[in-house]
Amino acid sequence: MKGLHTSDYDFVLPEGRIAQSPAERRDASRLMVVHRDTGAIEHRHFADLAALIPSGDALVLNTTRVFRARLLGTRDSGASAEIFLLRHHFDGRWEAMVQPGAKLKPGRVVHIAPGFDVRVEDVTDRHTRLVRLLGHGDELALIEAHGHVPLPPYITRADASDDLERYQTVYARQPGSVAAPTAGLHFTPELLTALGANGVERAEVLLHVGAGTFKPVDAERLADHVMHEEWYRVTPDTAGLLNTVRELGGKVWCVGTTSLRTLESVVDDRGVFHAADGETRIFIHPPHHVRGADRLITNFHLPRSTLLMLVAAMAGYDLAMEAYRVAIAEGYRFYSYGDAMVVL
Repeated sequence: MKGLHTSDYDFVLPEGRIAQSPAERRDASRLMVVHRDTGAIEHRHFADLAALIPSGDALVLNTTRVFRARLLGTRDSGASAEIFLLRHHFDGRWEAMVQPGAKLKPGRVVHIAPGFDVRVEDVTDRHTRLVRLLGHGDELALIEAHGHVPLPPYITRADASDDLERYQTVYARQPGSVAAPTAGLHFTPELLTALGANGVERAEVLLHVGAGTFKPVDAERLADHVMHEEWYRVTPDTAGLLNTVRELGGKVWCVGTTSLRTLESVVDDRGVFHAADGETRIFIHPPHHVRGADRLITNFHLPRSTLLMLVAAMAGYDLAMEAYRVAIAEGYRFYSYGDAMVVL
């Protein structure tokens, strides 16, 4: 069976197809429409989504907010250093990736700004660091005041003032992600209003995206890959709304792989959703049968990534890889600031 090995997800992408900046208007991005029933592929624009989602269906949005996780500073020697915050630890410290790793051992301090330092205190089993923020006032306020937008590594420029808004969905609320749920970047308030006026239900979930979302799969057999964990929450109201939509014959449209991972973590074998919160390590790839979503809106992802494998589980391996071949041939823009596709 195809799609069970990491090498099945290799493809060559011309460097010029990697979007370095967002489209001038969020919903002006291109939208590839992939039909699972016929294998047909259409080329439209994201604003056309208002005509594609029927009344009575539900649009599932991940309301996580990206925080300014990159802290740039200096060591005591004056040499530069970086602390990339991943998540808040239970004991008040933060888990972080650091550069240069060989120099930032426990006990070392990185100076971020006057009155704001970071002390390295421990090394984890996965070679990240546990660090403590040293400064006066609220930690999140210090991070937002002095941190940088954590743009993905394939965006080769420094973050700019526009990224503060554009690398964030218009419905983001709860800080906790180090990467944006990028399918949501295409939505405008006007498009969401139009969908609501058309009778489309809006369901909100929460999953804080971790840096592991960019990590390629190292194991050749997908069954040998250990998935990174991400914290999620589905409230009773959201679970109830989605169950009602399905009972009335409506479809569930997941905006992004993060929304789908969340729902797939709380849906049972009968397709019934349950309220829950915690950490999920779910790895969705062929031959997994997706029960939590009927439709998927997503961007175009990295080769050999768990995100591409999830799309293959949703669309079918052959159709997913054909869609990527067509996207490259037709000049679609890839990755976080790129274009989108919808799997029907």
